[in-house]
Amino acid sequence: MIPLHSHPSGRHFLQIPGPSNVPDRVLRAIDNVTIDHRGPEFGELGRAVLSGMKKVFKTESHVIIYPASGTGAWEAALVNALSPGDKVLMAETGHFATLWKKMAVKLGLEVEFMDGDWRHGADADKVKARLQADTEHAIKAVCVVHNETATGVTSNIPAIRKAIDAAKHPALLMVDTISSLGSIDYRHDEWGVDVTVSGSQKGLMLPPGLSFNAVSAKALAASESARLPRSYWDWKEMIAINAKGYFPYTPATNLLYGLYEALDMLFSEGLDNVFARHDRFGEATRRAVRAWGLEILCKNPAEYSSVLTAVIMPEGHSADAFRKTVLTHFNMSLGQGLSKLSDKVFRIGHLGDLNDLTLCGTLAGIEMGLDKAGVPHRKGGVQAAMDYLAGSAAAPAVKAA
Repeated sequence: MIPLHSHPSGRHFLQIPGPSNVPDRVLRAIDNVTIDHRGPEFGELGRAVLSGMKKVFKTESHVIIYPASGTGAWEAALVNALSPGDKVLMAETGHFATLWKKMAVKLGLEVEFMDGDWRHGADADKVKARLQADTEHAIKAVCVVHNETATGVTSNIPAIRKAIDAAKHPALLMVDTISSLGSIDYRHDEWGVDVTVSGSQKGLMLPPGLSFNAVSAKALAASESARLPRSYWDWKEMIAINAKGYFPYTPATNLLYGLYEALDMLFSEGLDNVFARHDRFGEATRRAVRAWGLEILCKNPAEYSSVLTAVIMPEGHSADAFRKTVLTHFNMSLGQGLSKLSDKVFRIGHLGDLNDLTLCGTLAGIEMGLDKAGVPHRKGGVQAAMDYLAGSAAAPAVKAA
């Protein structure tokens, strides 16, 4: 018997940095009747979402959609392009970069993990120096997380590409955009990325369950000789049948309905407007944090994330206890600190289906929570954010009919 609990009034504020809030339009689309995934109607849906995802990744090459979480897309990237014993260069930017590294080791790859302090993005100069030293070209791929969800730190992908080119090194560039795609400007083709990994549950405003690989011609060529075992993740089988909008095995039909609707929302707003909106929300949140007298985990302003802000708790105070207070009293979920940041930070998600008023409500819940939990802080964080939002440009609100 499932225990019954009282239901608090109002909606729950899900302000973790993913899964993000799913818009009602997307939920209604997912609720559609399931259709024959071999029939003509599904073929039209498949072609539409595959074409739409190319626009989001900004690529003319192939995008592959898997019924999986982002972790599946990590594995697909590695097993399609690499062979047992291949050396991979990875940057330690946070918890999720570390998990990708652990996966690579389990798959039989040799990983060189460039140390990081979890407060900065990947160092392009270090990448360049390491690749220049690799005169035998033993390193087959460079793997970087674009937006580290655990820390609120972004890495400069064009700078990493420039470093690889300056070293005249043939390594593939693989990039994780699981928490940045659809929220932060990203350009697969223009930035010379070979494999881009992503997932459905963050900027794309869907529930978890879909993952993606955007694949360059160079990566496809590498897959022809790659020898890591693959079946479910095989790019070749997917690409062959995707041409007609179908999949080699049963796809997540109803999530694809949701993806179609989410893509329509993103394109209707305009991707540049979506990115500008996230930039505004990131800046407003950081102004609130500074006004409270708290410290932002990300050290370099050039690497601030527009998706989330990780906040360091004052010495002697528990981030988890604070988060529990906010959940109990204000029905709002904030992101926890992960692994080495456990109980030391809380994370504010400001991505996806979000507007100015939702963000202000989020920040109000945090400010009230700081007071309720007895966390030392100054008042006025919400006001600082409101002043910024009111004075900065925003897309005009849609008028009610």
